[in-house]
Amino acid sequence: MDTKLFMQGIGKFVSGIVLIGLLLFLPAGTFAYWQAWLLIGILFIPMFVAGLIMIKKSPELLQKRLNVKEEQTEQKTVIELSGVMFLAAFVTAGLNIRFGWLMLPAWVSYAAAVVFLLAYALYAEVLRENVWLSRTVEVQENQKVIDTGLYGIVRHPMYTSTLFLFLAMPLVLGSPISFVILLAYIPIIVKRIRNEEQVLEEGLDGYTAYKQRVRYRLIPYVW
Repeated sequence: MDTKLFMQGIGKFVSGIVLIGLLLFLPAGTFAYWQAWLLIGILFIPMFVAGLIMIKKSPELLQKRLNVKEEQTEQKTVIELSGVMFLAAFVTAGLNIRFGWLMLPAWVSYAAAVVFLLAYALYAEVLRENVWLSRTVEVQENQKVIDTGLYGIVRHPMYTSTLFLFLAMPLVLGSPISFVILLAYIPIIVKRIRNEEQVLEEGLDGYTAYKQRVRYRLIPYVW
């Protein structure tokens, strides 16, 4: 096991839990926010398991997933907008609890948790299918076009899974206001995909032909 990579992963994992906890529980003014605990559980327990699997079977992939430094100027803007969006959504969810603005019924949180876990499973399958999957927009050395499995249905199945993940989060938290805020992810991800496809067409052999074979980017028969 790569000890340095393991410690890097654990550091990011713990800091993620602390950050999400602060963004939810501080605005809420209480730890008695069961929807927040539910989200933390379904978000970080599968993440921890996936991290252990990757560090054992594919440490290179884990290293790519831990790399969040974008080189593309347009993608840096996308990351910044996404950060503001999540900050606003999580803080609003906490404030929603504190002031009792508008809460969704408990069954919505449980149903959204199921959708979240299914989207997580979809995300895991994408990781399994694409060994070149990175958190940054780039063309890697010896990279090839993946056109089988989920990539034979849509060109960006990872973003399909994150779309369902991110839109399920505010529903798990019981906050319809946060859900409206996170709808901003749709134009953000459209911007990212368009820039990413431009980069791939310019630098990845066979990608233009792949676009002609697989018409849909995100959701079949929609876009």
